[in-house]
Amino acid sequence: MLTANELLEEYAETGTLSALPLGHFIDGTFTQPSHNRTMDSFDPGRGEAFARFTAGTAEDVDQAVQSARRAFETVWRDMAPVERARILQKASQLILDNLDLLAVTETLDSGKPLQEAMGDVRGAARTFEYYAGACDKLQGDSFPLGPDYIGYAIHEPVGVTAHIIPWNFPISTAARGFAPALAAGCTVVAKPAEQTPFTALMLAKILSEAGLPDGVCNVVTGTGAETGAPLTSHRHVDHITFTGSVQTGRTVMKAAAEDITRVVLELGGKSPVVVLADCDKEQALDGVIGAIYENAGQICSAGSRLVIEKSIHGDFVAELVRRVKTLKLGHGLEQPDVGPVNSAEHLARIAGFVDRAKERGAHIAVGGSVTKDPATGKGWFFEPTIVDAVAADDELAQEEIFGPVLTVQVAEDADHALELANDCQYGLVAGIYTSDFARAHRFARKIDAGQIFINEYFAGGIEVPFGGNKKSGFGREKGLEGLKSYCKTKSIAARIA
Repeated sequence: MLTANELLEEYAETGTLSALPLGHFIDGTFTQPSHNRTMDSFDPGRGEAFARFTAGTAEDVDQAVQSARRAFETVWRDMAPVERARILQKASQLILDNLDLLAVTETLDSGKPLQEAMGDVRGAARTFEYYAGACDKLQGDSFPLGPDYIGYAIHEPVGVTAHIIPWNFPISTAARGFAPALAAGCTVVAKPAEQTPFTALMLAKILSEAGLPDGVCNVVTGTGAETGAPLTSHRHVDHITFTGSVQTGRTVMKAAAEDITRVVLELGGKSPVVVLADCDKEQALDGVIGAIYENAGQICSAGSRLVIEKSIHGDFVAELVRRVKTLKLGHGLEQPDVGPVNSAEHLARIAGFVDRAKERGAHIAVGGSVTKDPATGKGWFFEPTIVDAVAADDELAQEEIFGPVLTVQVAEDADHALELANDCQYGLVAGIYTSDFARAHRFARKIDAGQIFINEYFAGGIEVPFGGNKKSGFGREKGLEGLKSYCKTKSIAARIA
């Protein structure tokens, strides 16, 4: 198995990787598509195609769903939970065994720095480890109906599950959907984003190598229109897990409504990081930087709004600007502080937000422009940016930019900071930095968001349920709540007198 350095050498010499899969993964093997069409996958750090992958059709989707249905009904649903656990645990180890290949592939496909991709792969392994431990602990309840009756509930797998995987965290999002679905006894059909198809295919192959029966996990690649839409509207799909934009989420909900298909939607956010005057300023500075510039700000839960008390605003933002100017941009394989954004189209979208802000007279404290990799003059990059003192009704404070752009909002006091934090259509996560823990926990109760971070942004892990309120969606992933998303509860009552 090639090391990361060997893979980097191969890419430097050939412009691609020989280990990349081709074809859909259906019924336990890589298959030829119904139509022999392929698409380019681009390296965002160079802005150039580096590989091709299969462009699927509704016919391919139907084949995958039928395979998942057979596997659900004949083998996976009734497999002993401990046996499912052993397969998921082995998959966890195999993911780590393939760490370098998965991470380098993820970097080339998504653009993110290699060190971040390494963390994502390790997180995927941990996800399978976590849900392996939960397989045989998915217990029901009993009901106290009196001496003449017995009542109890059991959790049953919902059936065939569809997973629409976004381009910003391909292997992470795949893992957090696949693992609980499989642990619950469901089967999987996944459609990765057309910008980042490869690690989902590799993950399906790893699961097969771990002993997953044929047809239990299937991956079909292609466009949203030609593969995603047929999957979310397929009448034999019992549940849809979707991560993406609000606009596409609405489309998925409409498709699901036709057959009353269950859905979990994670639709992004405009998450506030509240910094109060009594905070540990070094801790807060580090947290704010990481919250917005990790993965070039392309994170649904990114801390894209800094809501800061007026009394410390000037000095805090000045120090942020100083630190941002030291951040190194570059190709993800060079392990920079900030990598490229995922596509030329997305780069133009980010630039549009900032250009419109400039036209409105916004104060760009640092950054604010499209740029290139300093080493090569290539790639899709946007400068790490801070826009200071933005009004609450400005689009920079209300709309998800999904890039390395931090919007600063100035609060008169802690109560005003809470008001500003809640003044948004999204409600995914929120963070607060303060030395007053009573205030922090009052804030956590009053902010309308699905997850709250106190004195460390992105705190927690797979154990902590994740999901949003308002236009950030509904349903929860991760933790035991994520496992329940793939179950249906059956209640049983019997007279025994």
